[in-house]
Amino acid sequence: MPDSQISVKEEVVLLDGATLQLKWFYSEPQPAQDKPILVFLHDSLGCIKLWRDFPERLAQATGATTLVYDREGYGQSSAFRSTNREQDYLEREADVLEQLLAKLQVNKAILFGHSDGGSIALMAAAKYKSRIAGVIAEGAHVFVEGLTLAGIRTAVHDFRNTDLPQRLHKYHGAKTDQVFSAWSDTWLSPHFRSWNIEHFLPAIHCPVLVVQGEADEYGTLAQVKAIVGQVQGPSQQLIIPGIGHTPHRQARELVLQKASAFIAAIP
Repeated sequence: MPDSQISVKEEVVLLDGATLQLKWFYSEPQPAQDKPILVFLHDSLGCIKLWRDFPERLAQATGATTLVYDREGYGQSSAFRSTNREQDYLEREADVLEQLLAKLQVNKAILFGHSDGGSIALMAAAKYKSRIAGVIAEGAHVFVEGLTLAGIRTAVHDFRNTDLPQRLHKYHGAKTDQVFSAWSDTWLSPHFRSWNIEHFLPAIHCPVLVVQGEADEYGTLAQVKAIVGQVQGPSQQLIIPGIGHTPHRQARELVLQKASAFIAAIP
């Protein structure tokens, strides 16, 4: 469909003791109530603002009502109540997503998840089949790889030796150190090496689009193969040569085009 005019609304919701920052993009006129809502799930260091204008652009292209939110601990949401993470911390975020969608009375959602957000989206689709109509998983992980750990060690070096903390502070403020250490300490800890969510994949029956840069510094194409090979719903993949971990930024127009077509094909 042609680009739609978009209105924007921000709100804060209280969910299980945490305040979450939300941002909505509405097409004008409002779409039919039975149309799925497009929901964005950010990465391990991300937030609403770090998506930049991509959610709005996809909302314009598809006419879908679109929700972007900061998970607890990130962006403008409340700080982490604990930075001690167990192996199931991403699965718990899938449960939080289900609670949020129920609170907002969103009965059908198409999830666009980047990195950690992609992993959360896959688990949500496996656990909450009646609510999730489709998944776009960009740079998602379903198991730990050596390349992933090497990429995180590089990020730790940059956090200690470059202006990376100052750049992240613009988005996370006083929570910056917690955001970074919660991610890096968890993934680099010995107990996390065995993390694997492949057992969720056969329970996914909705359409899935897997997007990955061929030069992703945090994961190999084995992640894509595992997802596409094990989900039970119709799946497709978009592998982009020369692109790293953030295809929606590094190859924005291509990802917008492919994501729009994928969304349009979902009943």
